[in-house]
Amino acid sequence: MKYTYYGHSCFLLEADGIKFLIDPFITPNPLAKYVNIEAIEADYILVSHGHGDHVADLVTLAAQTRAKVIGMVEVLEWAEKQGVTNTHAMNFGKQKFDFGTLRLVWATHSSSMPDGSYGGNPAGFVIETGGKTIYYAGDTSLNADMKLLTDLYKIDYAILPIGGNFTMDVDDALVATDYINCNQVIGVHYNTFPVIEIDTNEAIKKFKRENKQLFLPVIGETIEL
Repeated sequence: MKYTYYGHSCFLLEADGIKFLIDPFITPNPLAKYVNIEAIEADYILVSHGHGDHVADLVTLAAQTRAKVIGMVEVLEWAEKQGVTNTHAMNFGKQKFDFGTLRLVWATHSSSMPDGSYGGNPAGFVIETGGKTIYYAGDTSLNADMKLLTDLYKIDYAILPIGGNFTMDVDDALVATDYINCNQVIGVHYNTFPVIEIDTNEAIKKFKRENKQLFLPVIGETIEL
């Protein structure tokens, strides 16, 4: 499995030839100015919630890639009004797809669309594909519902927000690793705005002191999972 980071909370997972683009926010992000979105390919686009820093490039990339867009009902209702036609609406629960199984899970955050319309509930995803189980928490604070995941899954990698203020910070993410029983973490939702800037070296050291690993690939970098 491959993970490519496009900045903020946007990334691409590739497993068994299937490409998943998550929370497409690239062109408004000055840190991602060297990412060529015209070169991005995807079979599925997953959207955790409706905020602009997660859907800014959704309509453009949905049209470009012709990917199936999966997310909360209200997010997809908004997307369909923007011309997106290949959609699969969900709510909290799981569904089988050709790649494996996808579950939408609780995230403690808020959700509204860029036009101010209702965005439904924010969510995270558990993706079972390519022989691995990946948990993407979405935008969330630390919450006890994460503990339920250990009853359902053996998570190989967790993709967690670490910037604080709007979401978990590094310390909360460390607690979350105990909740979900996963010591391999990829950090997202940090450094994009001044209020979520972190000391990345110190963050990595904090994880290392707990015998855990925090991956912070640079924007545009691809790593093997």
